[in-house]
Amino acid sequence: MAYPLSLYRDVGKLSKTSAFAVVAMCTIIASVIIEGPRIDSELRAERGSPVVLANTGVFQAVGIITFAFVCHHNSFMIYGSLRKPTLNRYFEVIHISTVIATVASLIIAIIGYIYFREKTQGNILNNFPQDNLLINIARSLFALNMITTFPMETLVAREVIDQLMFRNQEFSMKRHVIITTVLCALCLVVGETVCNLGVLLELTGGLSASFLAFILPPACYIKLCSGPKLSWKTVPHWLCICFGFTVMVLSTVLSIRHAVVSQEANGSCWNVQ
Repeated sequence: MAYPLSLYRDVGKLSKTSAFAVVAMCTIIASVIIEGPRIDSELRAERGSPVVLANTGVFQAVGIITFAFVCHHNSFMIYGSLRKPTLNRYFEVIHISTVIATVASLIIAIIGYIYFREKTQGNILNNFPQDNLLINIARSLFALNMITTFPMETLVAREVIDQLMFRNQEFSMKRHVIITTVLCALCLVVGETVCNLGVLLELTGGLSASFLAFILPPACYIKLCSGPKLSWKTVPHWLCICFGFTVMVLSTVLSIRHAVVSQEANGSCWNVQ
């Protein structure tokens, strides 16, 4: 299902699948809220468990969160897909979508942590038993959600490859299909051979997403703004750049260290105990 959707050239063609993804997300959140209080006490956090706001993995977590919220690479395509592409309409779309994503993330994070505390897993649905009907529906919707959002990233990657390597050539359907097929095949190989995708998300978020989210935007603003580069006006942007470099370095180093130390991170899905 993801492959034929990835063959679209216009991100606007994915509007219906994106709407389905939003509905699926709301259903997943509702299932966690409903089933959380009803699961066995053995699976939930013990009474009086301390609330830990941050631990040694905070920088890797920032990298993953950054990776989840980075949408800069889709910006031009989203702008071009609007029926009336104006800056005001573009800002409205970006702000509304960011607010929805933030609220959804906060709800499922806070509710999930209240129920499970130190037992909280990377995928909150894994905290529930396998025979829970509503949670199994949520798991199915989560899988479909990944299928419907995957083409958006494939579309961006294909566009970047096409612009970098074939900028001066006319559009070719054959080249379009080959690039899409290779990208989907590579993702399939990674998905089938790597069990712990958390390390990949930490590395991707820490190295690339931090650069895209915290370093490039304020650097571009400083470069384009008039007046001195070092002034009170640019102080917040310099602070953002420093924060981005801090997250990028620490998250990348700690993620590599975790991948080397942890045997689970280096395991293969085909290993049978």
